Amino acid sequence: MIRKPPSPLSAHVGYWLRLVSNHVSQSFARRLEDHGVTVAEWVLLRHLHDGDALAPSRLATLTGLTRGAVSKLEERLAARDLVRRAPDPDDGRSHRLALTPAGRALVPRLAALADANDDECFDALPTRDRDALVRILRAVADARGLRGDPTE
Repeated sequence: MIRKPPSPLSAHVGYWLRLVSNHVSQSFARRLEDHGVTVAEWVLLRHLHDGDALAPSRLATLTGLTRGAVSKLEERLAARDLVRRAPDPDDGRSHRLALTPAGRALVPRLAALADANDDECFDALPTRDRDALVRILRAVADARGLRGDPTE
């Protein structure tokens, strides 16, 4: 019986995705560290920047994080005066999270870091190839029903 040798690691699409993803993620995490923010905190801040105050359960759904993880992030961000708790007008037993003025001012600066990180990590690709890469990855995510935001 002739056995086919095991395929090399680099023969797999997942290998290349993980290699690039690790580089992009670690680079961005270092940039955020300089501002005292983790990637998971950034994701929550960014969602809160888009609109009105959100219930922690809604943030958990949007991000794919557990309610407990959102609660821990809420505590850390509130301790740094980046988010505040507000009573839920629809349910007196609940609360919503909103950005403080300091949090609202921080998000555009962090978004610029995200943009710069993307530009630096993918500057080897022409715009049309970057657009194609995003289109392909979105198609894979949609086909697999992948939801939530990468927070690690």
